[in-house]
Amino acid sequence: MVKLVVVTSVVSSVAGEFRRYKALGDAALAQIKDEELALGDPRAGSNSAAILVWHVGGNLRSRFTDFLTSDGEKPWRHRDEEFTARTVTREDLLAKWNGGWEALFGALGELTDAHLQQTVTIRGQSFAVHDALHRALAHICYHVGQLVFLAKSYRGEEWKNLSIPLGKSEEANRNAIHQDPASHAALIASALAKKN
Repeated sequence: MVKLVVVTSVVSSVAGEFRRYKALGDAALAQIKDEELALGDPRAGSNSAAILVWHVGGNLRSRFTDFLTSDGEKPWRHRDEEFTARTVTREDLLAKWNGGWEALFGALGELTDAHLQQTVTIRGQSFAVHDALHRALAHICYHVGQLVFLAKSYRGEEWKNLSIPLGKSEEANRNAIHQDPASHAALIASALAKKN
């Protein structure tokens, strides 16, 4: 038996993982009630969903605006202010969140694997494009995990699972859709839409 191997580009692979984590973040935010968006105590190291969204949105917008041609830490970004406690509307929260992701996906849409060895700068330090992409992906995964944790802690028994539910591992192993980032992201979005 001949097994086909599908070769994808590194850029499209990284973009797929970003899409998976955006879908997880979207689904977590959808499970946080409006009055819970600002809960948290930054002095105690506990960031609210609003703070996390401000940070993720600010980081992505800064890093990926003019990605190949300007420093990833833009002079108009004020990182410390992203961690200031804030009360926001869901509309403002989603605008900040989606604005960062739009900058990211816009930049990724212009990249090919031929760009991976080029150099970009972040805070004056040089990085190969592939290193900057992996660094950004790891950073975003970290904060999306925090959003998921917050949402799950707020919902308790009402939590709508975003991963393989306990007791369903064997079933998931038979369904390879969870392995493909784009399909998994679509599955998360579809499941959340059905439950709302």
